Amino acid sequence: MKTQEQQVIECMQALGGFATLRRLYESLDFSSWKTKTPEATVRRIVQDSKHMFRIRPGLWALEEDREKVLEKFDLVQGNTKSEEIFTHGYYQGLLIEIGKIRHHATYIPAQDRNRLFLGKHLGEVSDMVKIPEFTYESLLRKARTIDVIWFNERCMPSDFYEVEHTTDMKNSLSKFFELQDFYSKFYIVADRCRKEEFLDKLSVSMFAPIHDRVSFLSYDKVSAMHSSLSVVKNIKW
Repeated sequence: MKTQEQQVIECMQALGGFATLRRLYESLDFSSWKTKTPEATVRRIVQDSKHMFRIRPGLWALEEDREKVLEKFDLVQGNTKSEEIFTHGYYQGLLIEIGKIRHHATYIPAQDRNRLFLGKHLGEVSDMVKIPEFTYESLLRKARTIDVIWFNERCMPSDFYEVEHTTDMKNSLSKFFELQDFYSKFYIVADRCRKEEFLDKLSVSMFAPIHDRVSFLSYDKVSAMHSSLSVVKNIKW
């Protein structure tokens, strides 16, 4: 009988040598696993196995396929620019998938349509790259540049997300300020080490009207949400 680690390895091989945790949870057959928490077991296996390596939180690949997978993602480890481009597209893609599972229509800017997300272009993953005309053109110009927007069934924006890897958060907060009159939530998505910077920028007096409406989401939190949605479909942030 195959060990649980062997089953995970074979599953990842079938998925092209890499997988998000959510994809593993959905693809593995847990019927023979004598555990009430198979997802936790999968997390332990990928973390402890010498046959796998972590690319980003929630994204794992087979060591034997390292070169092939990184080439597919156009990712050069140690290259700052390459890692920034990959990271930005990866978290945009996770937010798109989370939004879809939560029954939102998803938008990304047209200029991001060719960014890669796990070997696919974001334009193939998102519902739209042309924004619904939900307001005046002057405000639409601001909204068109937001990294990810979720729209409700009435084509009104419910959630705005800006992914900030190295760029100045003040620019994103300024966009949110301009869009404050909509009944929407605003999020800055970044590495957790930037949370203090986020709080410092948000405390500036000009952002007082949106101070209580903008939340910080760490990369780890987004990836945990993405993974958990295969188990619990309606988790609130």
